[in-house]
Amino acid sequence: MAQAAALANTPRVGKVGEPCAMVIFGAAGDLTARKLIPALYNLAKSELLSREFAVVGVARASFSTDDFRKKMSENIKEFGTDTIDPDIWEWFIRRIYFLQGNFDDKDLYPKLKELLEKVDRDHSTHNNHLYYMATGADYFGPVVEQLAAVGLMEESQGWRRVIIEKPFGHDLESARALNRQLLGVATEKQIYRIDHYLGKETVQNILALRFANGIFEPVWNRRYIDHVQISVAETVGVEKRGSYYDKAGALRDMVPNHIMQLISLTAMEPPVSFRADAVRDEQGKILHAIQPLSSEDVLSKTVRGQYGDGTVGGERIPAYRSESDVPPDSRTETFVAMKLQIDNWRWADVPFYLRTGKCLPAHNTHIVIQFRRAPFVLFRDTPVETLMPNQLVLHIQPEEGISLQFAAKVPGPAMRLGAVDMNFEYSDYFGQQPSTGYERLLHDCMIGDATLFQRADMVEAGWCVVSPVLDVWKALPPRNFPNYAAGTWGPKEADDLMERDGRHWRNFEK
Repeated sequence: MAQAAALANTPRVGKVGEPCAMVIFGAAGDLTARKLIPALYNLAKSELLSREFAVVGVARASFSTDDFRKKMSENIKEFGTDTIDPDIWEWFIRRIYFLQGNFDDKDLYPKLKELLEKVDRDHSTHNNHLYYMATGADYFGPVVEQLAAVGLMEESQGWRRVIIEKPFGHDLESARALNRQLLGVATEKQIYRIDHYLGKETVQNILALRFANGIFEPVWNRRYIDHVQISVAETVGVEKRGSYYDKAGALRDMVPNHIMQLISLTAMEPPVSFRADAVRDEQGKILHAIQPLSSEDVLSKTVRGQYGDGTVGGERIPAYRSESDVPPDSRTETFVAMKLQIDNWRWADVPFYLRTGKCLPAHNTHIVIQFRRAPFVLFRDTPVETLMPNQLVLHIQPEEGISLQFAAKVPGPAMRLGAVDMNFEYSDYFGQQPSTGYERLLHDCMIGDATLFQRADMVEAGWCVVSPVLDVWKALPPRNFPNYAAGTWGPKEADDLMERDGRHWRNFEK
């Protein structure tokens, strides 16, 4: 009764997730402790998690169910995003189970099937199963195939959905191969390719900003917009992920997934509805409309960098090649900048500049929409020398919000202009909601809404954009690495990429 009362006193906004058992493969890892369990708890506290719900953790670790529950109770105190309600947590923890085993062991899956049958009986989860792949990428396909082999992908009595974490392939061919492997035992509607960036409120709000406000959509085109900038800046280095990162690099790690999603949402045409495939159809059209880069384009329109030693936030950072598990002669890039063009009526001749990098001066992700300058003729006989362009900035992290920069007259007898920023932050207007960024995505999986998840054709289209870059960079190894100091905004060539066009990056130091 106490648990029910605690949940009843928590306000609910939205549809409650459908009953289900969520199976987390790789449940002993950081993702489960830091993101997934806190996100599920937040959903329970918001009354968006079904009362008929359970979690089954699967991993190699030698835990019993009691051991795993104890570990999760310790982790929620460290990684939880809000004060933990003991009654809600007690209700939640009694629905967590653990199964020890190796993912490549065929004997694991009949045991999992047996455990899920018990969980379905005990918690009335309606035989609905949500499988989360918090594993290494090599296991994505084989695990789903093993689930299918024992009948755990069949939807005769309930639904079956699979969440695939990134990386979804390491190039175009491997992405296609993984799609074929998954689609051999599952349908497209069962596969949810997750991108945690799309759990950010501002990313989701791009659609609302554009299509729910009559002042933006009429000017959201090449007639009024000069260019678009997308920046994903990180202050951290590779930390303890050197062995993984050195095989991936900044281009593979960020561009085909996170940044392509941001480009498609920013540039897409209005969908006919907010149904998943209506939205994703328009996103896919944008990705297919990005002009392919020739070998010459790669040399002139892309920049790669690798950080050397420097200082970030007052802390001394070693060079990338000095990081743990990184070869001393590594050619892996930790910074990427690109100039892309979208070949359609709305965006013809409007460049999209993107950059992402590690050990930069600030941790933030933002999209800058820069509008064309106004005609200057009115100001020729005034002290005003230049007119600044208007900028609309979508701040995605760490602070989520929107700002608009425009010119206003400085008080006084002379005509002088100053820059004015109108700032909106979600926390100021709507309050601070406890969030890991995964709540919305997990909830959408539970209700069967795939809008914020990539479809097979979108994944492959993203890889088509970066494949020519990977090929040229592989054929022409960098000769000047490291070429930017930790704590700076990347190599000089990234600034040159825009300055050649008479433009400049918008940097946010916080």
